[in-house]
This record gives sequence, structure tokens and C-alpha cells, in this order.
Amino acid sequence: MLSRVWEEPIIHQSNINVNRADTPLSSLIKHLLPHQDKSPQLCLKPNQNSPTINIPPPDPSNQLHFEATYRRVCSLLLSQTQSRSLLKGLQLHAQIIKLGLQSVPLVSHQLINFYAKTQLPLLSRKIFEESQFRSATTWSSVISSFAQNEQPALAIEYFRRMLHDHVRPDDHIFPGATKSCAILGRCDIGKSFHGLAVKIGYDFDVFVGSSVIDMYAKCGEIRDARKMFDEMPERNVVSWSGMIYGYAQMGENEQALKLFKEALCLDLDVNDFTFSSVIRVCGSSTLLELGKQIHGLCLKTSYDSSNFVGSSLISLYSKCGIIEGANRVFDEVPSRNLGMWNAMLIACAQHGHTCRVFELFKRMEIDGMRPNFITFLCLLYACSHSGLVNQGKHYFELMKDYGIEAGDQHYASLVDLLARAGKLEEALRVVEGIHIQPTESVWGALLTGCRMHGDTELAAFAADRIYELGTVSSGMHILLSNVYAAAGRYEDAAKARKLLRDQGIKKETGLSWVEEGSRVHTFVSSDRSHPKTIEIYRKLNELGEDMERAGYVADTRFVLQQIDGGEKNEAIRYHSERLAIAFGLITFPPDRPIRIMKNLRVCGDCHTAIKFMSKCCGRVIIVRDNNRFHRFEDGKCSCGEYW
Repeated sequence: MLSRVWEEPIIHQSNINVNRADTPLSSLIKHLLPHQDKSPQLCLKPNQNSPTINIPPPDPSNQLHFEATYRRVCSLLLSQTQSRSLLKGLQLHAQIIKLGLQSVPLVSHQLINFYAKTQLPLLSRKIFEESQFRSATTWSSVISSFAQNEQPALAIEYFRRMLHDHVRPDDHIFPGATKSCAILGRCDIGKSFHGLAVKIGYDFDVFVGSSVIDMYAKCGEIRDARKMFDEMPERNVVSWSGMIYGYAQMGENEQALKLFKEALCLDLDVNDFTFSSVIRVCGSSTLLELGKQIHGLCLKTSYDSSNFVGSSLISLYSKCGIIEGANRVFDEVPSRNLGMWNAMLIACAQHGHTCRVFELFKRMEIDGMRPNFITFLCLLYACSHSGLVNQGKHYFELMKDYGIEAGDQHYASLVDLLARAGKLEEALRVVEGIHIQPTESVWGALLTGCRMHGDTELAAFAADRIYELGTVSSGMHILLSNVYAAAGRYEDAAKARKLLRDQGIKKETGLSWVEEGSRVHTFVSSDRSHPKTIEIYRKLNELGEDMERAGYVADTRFVLQQIDGGEKNEAIRYHSERLAIAFGLITFPPDRPIRIMKNLRVCGDCHTAIKFMSKCCGRVIIVRDNNRFHRFEDGKCSCGEYW
């Protein structure tokens, strides 16, 4: 994929196809710079304060003069690479061709690196192919160029070509190859590279070993990564960061935090990637206080301006229910990459700030930031959870303008948007018109809409299609069971649950938790194990009386078990989120919002009850379920009843 710099006017003037490997570089540069001065003198002014640089043509008969000339050219190239100055680099490249220096191996190496850093890997490839002499350094440069610029398959292909040319890989070449395996998720190829590194004695090299750890961790082979980590005689920040990231990715948050603490105890100079991984652990575990402490550490080490850290901090504050903190982080980072924009978009969407989502997208376009498939998922999600059907359709069609092909997740979001809005027939037409086979998530979105609007016939049709897919997730079995139970078809509901038991999968237990200082208090439905159980139930009963006087009536339709009315009232009164809220009411000061986290979707009756709770006790209650955030205040919810 070429960088968006190709959209600049200078490139539009050219009709050269950069994707063709047979286009000579000299022709390409000529077209890129049609008005370039033909003088062989090299005159560049990096800025107004810099003196003019004049480099006369090298004298081939004078070896010292020739070396001085190409070394000065390499120095200039390195300067343009560090500043990411594409236009000046292209001008310099044109002069290199005129001076006849393109065949010098060191110059070729610097040109490959320049185009790699300016996100033009296919130009790196052209320079490599036209190089007359290819050293291990040249191979390393082109492989790294592909690995750094979303061309992992090419990186692996050129690694194989290098072996066929009998070039021995070194400690600079292996990291680019293993990184490409991590991007592709091809642990099998990565193991082959690891085996080769062992064979030629590079397995315990700190750079090679660290890249292997990173590859295993990103491919989900956490045991292999840890084995390599423990056996390394020397580790660097990449080794530690790779392991921490691997644990975080696998959901082994305790191990990730333990390893991070160990790294700090060893006075390791952790980098922004390390901080990013640990902050994401805090976000996924909603450990707000610990996340704040690490944020403070980032401020002290000046890593707060990193885009990696910024994206993680936005996610942390958003997942912990503090959207204001996420906005503050976003506004304070001076230069934002696409990851930060997407993080802020999904944060606003989950908190129901739909107008803010649209505003951010417009700012992205103005700033010249090109959206990707994740950006449009955020937009569709925001539209879906606000009932904005026309806007959702608009953004779905807009993807074509950016050359983004809709995937199963985009179709699932569009179906969810239509189904939630009650347009079930239109949603079905979308499913049947998909150019790829509809996935479980697509049919699941339709099934959820059918359940919301009571269309049991279409729900049964969607359920049949889901079963035809073969093995489905445990959550889908529960959804099917709940759909049947809500329709009074208890036998079908029992069959769905039996199928789940036959597969050896247990229904996920509903949990709610609240953070108090450095402690996390977790509750399940009708829980009586907490040390403050007596006070919690007393507070719930007192609040229940106030709620009933204010007009609350329990809706027992959300109790799907076959039990009598009295038991249903008891079952719904002590749901886990209500216990967590009662704990917050007796623990936190009146001016502090009560933030509750849930692993499952909040039920309809609890949603109504919490509105009454917020009105009767005069508190702000923020509940995050597995779908979105609900901010309850003075008897109203931020979702606007559209959830």
C-alpha cells in the first residue's frame, strides 16, 4: 500500500505507474520532478538559515575526491531521511542519478532507507532491483523497508531470494523477517526463521532474540515467547516489551503487570511501546488508579506525547467511564496518528457522543488524515447506537470513495443499524445481498434486532442460518436460548442450552465490579459474600422503597427462568449491578460519580431501575456493560433509551 503522500500535486502530474517493477528509476524520478534543473551542481537549502550546499561532480580519477563526494551525498540523504522530507529527497535522488552515484552500494543503501522511512517501499524495491552490487546490508535495508510498510509478504519473499543468492543473514536481517511473520500471523514460517537463527548462531543475539520473542508473542505462542525470554543471556527493552505485550494480548493481565513491575525494579529504560501495553492492561481490567499512576510516569519521562501511549490512555479513560479524561489526552498530544483518531472515535461512540464522532471525522478529513476500515466501523457503531439510519448508510457508501471494501464487520454493523431501527426486512435484504458468506456476527445482528422487536418468525429463520454455519460461539447459544425463552418456547431454549453443555462450555457468569482505591470489589447476582453484605442489602431495600414510591415497577419479563412471580421479583432485585451500586452509595462521597463495570449486557429492568436510583439518591451513576456506556443522572440515561 502506498502512502498518502502520493496524492500530492507533484505526483498527480506523472503518468508513471509506480507499481510496475520494470519502470526504470531514472524515468520515474524524471517524471516526479519535471522541472528539475539540469545542472550537475547539487544545491539544496534545507531551511533558510542553512547555507547553500554545492557538490561538484566527482572526479573518477581521484579516489579520495570520489569518496568524499559520495559520502557527502550519503550524509545529505541521511538528513532528508531523518526529517522525512520527501520533496528534497526526490530532488537529491535526481542529482544522484545525474552524478552517476546510484551504483555506489552505500548510496543505494541510503536511498532504500530514505524511501522506507517516507513510506514508499515500492521505490525501495526499484532501487534494490537496479543495484549492481547487493551486500547483506542492501538486503537488510529492503527487507526492513517491506516489514515497516505493511508489505510483510514481500519481506519474506526477499528473505528467501537472499538465501538463494547464498547471502548469510545477520542480526539486522532477522528482525525484519520475524516482524513480517508476526504481522501475517505465520508462526510456522517464524519458527523456520528461528531455527535458521539457531543453526547459524544468532539465536542468543539480543536483537534477533528480542524479535523472535516479539514474533511468538504477537502470534499468540506465549509459552514459546516466555521460553525464549527466560533463556536469553541478555535482554533489551524490545525483549521486555514483547513479553509484556504478549501477556496483555492473551488476557493474562496479572502476568503483564508483574513483568512490568519487575522491569521497573531492574531500572530498565522502558519505551512508549512498553507503557502502551501496560496502560492497555489497565484499561481492559478497568484499573483506573493504577492507570493514572502509569500516566504520571509517562509525563515524567515525556512519553505522554507518543501516539502509542496517547491511544492507550484514551482507551483507558474511556473504558473506565471518564470520557473527559480521554478528550483531554487527545487534545494535549501535538501530533496524532490514525490510531489516536480511531481510539477517540470509538470512545465517543461507546459513550453515546455521536455528534462528537461526526465532528472528529470532519476534522480528520480537514487535517488530511486518511481513514481506514476501523474508522468506518467506529462511525457505523455510533450510528447504530443512536438510530441514525440515513447517516449510517451514507458512511457505508463513503467507504468506496476511499477504496475500502466492506468486510463482514462492516456488514454486521449495517445490519445491526437497520435491525435496531426496526427495519428487519431491509436488514435481511442486506444479509442476502452480501458478496461474501454471512458470518455469525452478521446473522447475530439480525437475530438481536428480531429479539428487540419481537419478530419470532424471522428470529427462527436467522437461528437456522446460524446453526448451518457449524460451530458457533457460546454467546450465540445463549442468545438463541434467550430468544426462544422470551417467546415462551422453553423447550427450544432448553435444547440450545443442552447443546452448549454437550460441547463442554459453561455460560459466562454475570459479574459487576467497582474500584475503590487500589481494591476491586466484584459482585454476582444475589451475592452475600462481601464483608459489607448487611449494609449493602439494607441500602438496596431502603432505596427500593423510595423507587416504588417514585413509580418504579419491576419488569419480570427479563427473568427468563421458569419460576413463579415472587421468586422472579427476588431474582431481579439483587442483580449484580444493583449490589455494586449499593456498595458505591455507602462507600463513596456524595459528589463522586459511581462507576460500575459489567461483563454482560445490562438487562432492561435494571436499566429502568438505575434511572430511578439516580433520581432518588441524586447521584451520577455510570455503568459500562459489554456493549456501551450508560450515564444515569436525575432519572435519565445518556443512551436516550436506544440501546
